[in-house]
Amino acid sequence: MRLVVVGCAGSFPGPDAAASAYLVQADDAKGRTWTVLLDLGNGALGPLQRYGDPTALDAIALSHLHADHVADLVVLNVLRRYHPDGALPPVDLYGPEGTTERLAQLAGKDPATDMGGQFTVRTWDPAAPVTVGPLTLEPVPVEHPVPAFGIRVTGPAQDDPARRVVLAYTGDTDECAGLDALAHGADLLLAESAYLEGRDDEVRGVHLTGRRAGAAAARGGSRRLVLTHVPPWNDPQVTLAEARAVYDGPLALARPGDVHVL
Repeated sequence: MRLVVVGCAGSFPGPDAAASAYLVQADDAKGRTWTVLLDLGNGALGPLQRYGDPTALDAIALSHLHADHVADLVVLNVLRRYHPDGALPPVDLYGPEGTTERLAQLAGKDPATDMGGQFTVRTWDPAAPVTVGPLTLEPVPVEHPVPAFGIRVTGPAQDDPARRVVLAYTGDTDECAGLDALAHGADLLLAESAYLEGRDDEVRGVHLTGRRAGAAAARGGSRRLVLTHVPPWNDPQVTLAEARAVYDGPLALARPGDVHVL
């Protein structure tokens, strides 16, 4: 299983990174590569095209409905709708309740961005994991101002397909039981770290700091931690240092184009 970082800027695109978007890929026993897209925020459709055909996704999984995680679905719809190869079968899109209405709101009244027919929208059910080829997706409710989910993805290890490994993506969240469930035993915890210790202490229920992300990884025994969703106005080295103070495992900042092999 592989994680490809497409976009990793927090809250809005930065000069060097689009907003949140990640590919998870795994090969099945017949050698077919399956691809799931986690979120597609502002500016992410452009770099997504560097890593393959964006019309060939096997599924799309949304953590929540803020624009920096879903806005480029509107232009993915345009790409799909007017593709010169003609009509494309709809792709399964999993998200919180209200996903269809939110995408319609973003599309507005422009018929070129009518969302109809391009996505089969399915609502997350925490009690019902989703199977996509060799991958299993489990939504985990987390704490954010809107309904939000982290996503645990279980799939075959790259070096031994008989062994199962876990990628846990926090989406946007503060500390909560869901965060701890995501981090528990994860081979790689992809954790948002939008806030800074000291500066943002009075704002709770929205985002993690590097320290909170590191503490969750340490509590849960996560084997690797990758920090993401760092806004362009933050110094990422400060975020990294916060996490390193409380987590002694392998630690990295997400960067566009990075490939993390599990």
